[in-house]
Amino acid sequence: MAEVAIAAPPAYADAPANANRWLVAVAVALGALLEIVDTSIVNVALTEMQNSLGATLTQVSWVVSSYAIANVIILPLTAWLGHRFGKKRYFVFSLIAFTAASVLCGVAHSLPMLIVARVLQGLGGGGLLAKAQSILFETFPKHEQAMAQGFFSAIVIAGPTIGPTLGGYIVTNIDWRWIFFINVPLGIAAVLMCLAFLPPDAAGERERGGVDWLAIALLAAGVGSLQTVLEEGHSEGWFDSPFILVFSAVAVVSLALFIHRELSSKSPIVDLRVLRYRSLWAGSLLSAVIGMGLYGALFAVPIFAQSILGYTSQQTGLLLLPGALASAFSMPLVARLLNRFDPRVLLVVGGLILLAALFQLQTLTPMTGSGDLFWPLIIRSFGTTLMFLPLSMATLGPLPKKDIAAATGLYSLTRQLGGSVGVALLTTVLADRQAFHRAVLVSDMGASDPKTLERVAAYTAGFAAKGFDLADARDKALHVLDGIVNLQAAVMSFNDTFWVTAVLVIATLPLVLLLGKGRGGPASAGH
Repeated sequence: MAEVAIAAPPAYADAPANANRWLVAVAVALGALLEIVDTSIVNVALTEMQNSLGATLTQVSWVVSSYAIANVIILPLTAWLGHRFGKKRYFVFSLIAFTAASVLCGVAHSLPMLIVARVLQGLGGGGLLAKAQSILFETFPKHEQAMAQGFFSAIVIAGPTIGPTLGGYIVTNIDWRWIFFINVPLGIAAVLMCLAFLPPDAAGERERGGVDWLAIALLAAGVGSLQTVLEEGHSEGWFDSPFILVFSAVAVVSLALFIHRELSSKSPIVDLRVLRYRSLWAGSLLSAVIGMGLYGALFAVPIFAQSILGYTSQQTGLLLLPGALASAFSMPLVARLLNRFDPRVLLVVGGLILLAALFQLQTLTPMTGSGDLFWPLIIRSFGTTLMFLPLSMATLGPLPKKDIAAATGLYSLTRQLGGSVGVALLTTVLADRQAFHRAVLVSDMGASDPKTLERVAAYTAGFAAKGFDLADARDKALHVLDGIVNLQAAVMSFNDTFWVTAVLVIATLPLVLLLGKGRGGPASAGH
């Protein structure tokens, strides 16, 4: 296939030399890594937090939810904040805020204090991910874009896996508070590197003028409520809960008013008009689905490992680690392929590889072990990598420089929301399908079924041989049989989650046809 040039916006004014460009990449990537790791590192420490702070599991789950809600509120605002205060200044401020909030999380001695600190951490961290990608697009020339974005994408994909692995080790061997304290030296290093290597903001780049506080309030209420519904929907019983109904109504009304206000404003805080580029809205939809595949599969496998295989948090993290390493090591290869092939072709190939991994994962049984999961998780990582980087290039590459910052904020938001939707959807599928499979299995094991009667008799005889009287032996036999049914139903429901993820990938792959070729200029993005 003919070589396809990967388009990118012009570099910063006074762009740094080649060596310094990569120092910029390392600096902003370290900040992005801290933010991504903290989306998942807390998950393995919830039980320890619950015991330490004297909270219920439902209450302590807000330690996770509050961070995610703060993240999605700030993501769309990153372009406006960067324009208003300067890209470098805002990125460094976000790093400092994230690091300081991490200290507050570590020293928190009550649940309310920890939740407030997590909100502050999320507001600081939300400015790191989208801004890092935007800075890379604006710093590197087009012939280095694929490698730079590959470096960034490796971090985005590996981060959700590194979090549980690192968190499991810290919780098991040190103390849960150190999952936050570990951010401090890394955060300080990132701040110093950004101060040293990020090019200064161009003179006159910062915007002045009033602040549309109403628009910010509508955005916070709308996106925050939507994320709350996704985070808490399952535990609250979805729309049977007045809590969920109220937040759903707030989300719909606030977002509708926000969209109307932004489209009618001459100086919007979130430039929704960038969605006129066909590659951006199509790529954002695909980004949401990849978010479901990335975070959804990483949601189901750890639960399976811990609930079915009996793994500890640390063992679960080690199970996922090879896949994260595979993502990181495959990025340079994918970056090279991008210089030879149309990114849309690579996207489709990556989607097919991801589907192959999902079809392998949906053959889980109660006898599945870590060896059976190794290759499917490696293949899943490679397929996701082969989708992730080409999608970024095909979505953002064709856009003009002036729209990159706004586009990366919206693009990152869709991936974040896609992950939340994926987790919420798969959590519901897991619970509903487990109940369904249990009902089917129980109906097939009626009181007159010969095989069931045989098994109950065998278990009863076994317990009777251990000295239990006949009535107790029969009760224990029925209890064992009930456990087997529950185990089988649970395994079948995990298989269903991978089927659902596969169907979502298949349904959205045709959107690839709407993406740009990455040949530069807004025209190729489509209107």
